[in-house]
Amino acid sequence: MVNIDTVYQRVLALANKEQRGYITPLEFNLLANQAQMDVFEQYFYDRNQTARGPGNSTHYSDVDSMLSEKISIFEVFAAVTGVLPTNLYRLGSVITTVNGKDVEAKYINKKDWITISASPLLQPTNLRPVYTRDSTGIQVYGTNNTLLPNSNINYVSIPNKVEWGYDVIGEKALHNGSPNKTTHFQHHSSEETELVIKILELAGVIIQDANLINYADGENIKKIQQEKQ
Repeated sequence: MVNIDTVYQRVLALANKEQRGYITPLEFNLLANQAQMDVFEQYFYDRNQTARGPGNSTHYSDVDSMLSEKISIFEVFAAVTGVLPTNLYRLGSVITTVNGKDVEAKYINKKDWITISASPLLQPTNLRPVYTRDSTGIQVYGTNNTLLPNSNINYVSIPNKVEWGYDVIGEKALHNGSPNKTTHFQHHSSEETELVIKILELAGVIIQDANLINYADGENIKKIQQEKQ
């Protein structure tokens, strides 16, 4: 978890250093939610890149292991009856239980399902189930093309919406850290600096402030160079 108040205070301090001025809580919350999605989605592009290269024998410095650790924070295992969760970002595995045994279903697109369902040799069984997916959810099929009603899925969820909660006292916004007001970043604690930089970068683009954009770009370049060493 990354404390949202810590990020906000760092953003304010750096913005003032670059003569940007005050970033309101409303502005910050909007930028923070965009920034966390940018950071989150980058995991999967980076994962694709690291999959193409050799790994690192040192576990704590292996990029793929670090990405897996960051993504695992958002992994969810849940029971479904066909309708997929609204917070689903990427679907992993679909598992059905047959006679007390968990069996993973294989994904089949709708076009292939028409062919498979009509062929006695290719049809699924309860021990070799398949599933299709459309806008309404997933459909898991077993023996005799029977629709299996209950399944468990493993998926990566969309990050929760973050909120820097506050109360206005004497015309000044003061942080209120209570759970019904504030929602922290779910991200791994190592992402604090990345979130700060990304929020500053977005703020600079929106208000067309070259100082903030240049500062954020410089910090990004330093980060990339450190990662390549």
